[in-house]
Amino acid sequence: MSMDNTIADLRFAVDRPALIKRLRAVLPASALLAEDEEMRPYDCDGLTAYRQLPLLVTLPENEAQTQAILRICHELHAPVVPRGAATGLSGGATPHPDGVLVSLARLRNIIRVDPLSRTAVVQPGVRNLAVSEAAAPYGLYYAPDPSSQIACTIGGNVAENSGGVHCLKYGLTVNNVLRVRGLTIAGEIVEFGNAALDAPGYDLLALINGSEGLLAIITEVTVRLTPKPELAQVVIASFDDVRRAGDAVAGIIAAGIIPAGLEMMDRKAVQAVEPYVQAGYDMDAEAILLCESDGTAEEVAEEVGRMTAVLEKSGASAFCVSRSEAERLKFWAGRKAAFPAVGRMTPDYLCMDGTIPRKHLAKMLEAIAALSGKYALRCANVFHAGDGNLHPLIMYDANQPGELERAMAFGAEILELSVRLGGTITGEHGVGIEKIMLMAEQFSIAEISTFHRLKAAFDEHGLLNPGKGVPTLARCREYTLARAGTAPVASSSPRS
Repeated sequence: MSMDNTIADLRFAVDRPALIKRLRAVLPASALLAEDEEMRPYDCDGLTAYRQLPLLVTLPENEAQTQAILRICHELHAPVVPRGAATGLSGGATPHPDGVLVSLARLRNIIRVDPLSRTAVVQPGVRNLAVSEAAAPYGLYYAPDPSSQIACTIGGNVAENSGGVHCLKYGLTVNNVLRVRGLTIAGEIVEFGNAALDAPGYDLLALINGSEGLLAIITEVTVRLTPKPELAQVVIASFDDVRRAGDAVAGIIAAGIIPAGLEMMDRKAVQAVEPYVQAGYDMDAEAILLCESDGTAEEVAEEVGRMTAVLEKSGASAFCVSRSEAERLKFWAGRKAAFPAVGRMTPDYLCMDGTIPRKHLAKMLEAIAALSGKYALRCANVFHAGDGNLHPLIMYDANQPGELERAMAFGAEILELSVRLGGTITGEHGVGIEKIMLMAEQFSIAEISTFHRLKAAFDEHGLLNPGKGVPTLARCREYTLARAGTAPVASSSPRS
């Protein structure tokens, strides 16, 4: 399916001169971009295969300016696409050709850190890592740690419900956010959740987490802070067979062990990362597991012993335990550098994001290997193995005719298999435009109709991030009919 069927076919008749005049009246000159060369840096997010210039770009400096932008766009019936640091990988911040892109990058104040309640109140443009840096003097940190944490922002983390390598024990963004303040498309201030343990009214906090900019624009977030553990150690286990590595993950959980982090990398990922970071990984292994334990020294020693016993029983061929905090950080630096490391090996790649039950990890790895042969494309695998979140990195060259289309078909088959195995089409990257038609693979027409009704309760005219997240019912029916008589269909194809 082309991008014309997701974003650009949802056209809006917008009076651009009137919109510019109204916006200039409420924004500083530097906060409104209207020339193509000024807007070009905003034409995509981390899913760079899709590019689209917006009608206008705005860069508000505070909530009041953001509110004024929304009120004007609502009145003039102009679509709005919110954007954070644009590290998202599903096209959630891809602009609309008739719409105003609202960058929240200038809303980057840490309003307060409260060590007594173990919370921080931040604006959406605050970087993920900056929260932990601000909390560090109090012996606290913000637990969700996506690989892009040095750049990604809290507003985007909430929009996509981001995870990270420590999500198994400490949860996703939704488990670490207490309150979200935002604006509806009409400019109405709304609050979800509460800094207290409970909040009056409907519990809509989980709804805004992972809402992908479809319901409200986030202007302030209260996050939960976590005490730094006394000690943390990482065990790296090498395996000469990916099935044994996958089975070891299930064995650890079955033994009642919940590691602070449990990650898997296959041979291609390791061979990309090790020369890049020199993290100390076993280059000869078919797969490695990184298993972290944290707590008191006694707790860590006991848990590391239990984990190594399970790993050895599962067929691990070698072990390495971090001997210092510096070495532990180096081990994790390798895992977190997997995406840029693979980028050194290939002109382009797609980073997929599905989730499956842990017991099927080995089956999925074998299926991906078979698909790699089918589509004649290399694939490096990096998994949040503890919660079954897959990140296959499908390598291709967009300059070679047909390779992008094969890569997308490859990714679509992975996600279709994820659903058949009892999983989902996304874990933390969101649906955006990349997977929008695959929603029809996972959900029925009735369920997707419910999503549309929920969207309409917040945004009656569909002005917030149109063409993202939830496909139209007509497109769902088309997809269902096509799937009934054809081979797997890629979720979409790009347009430059």
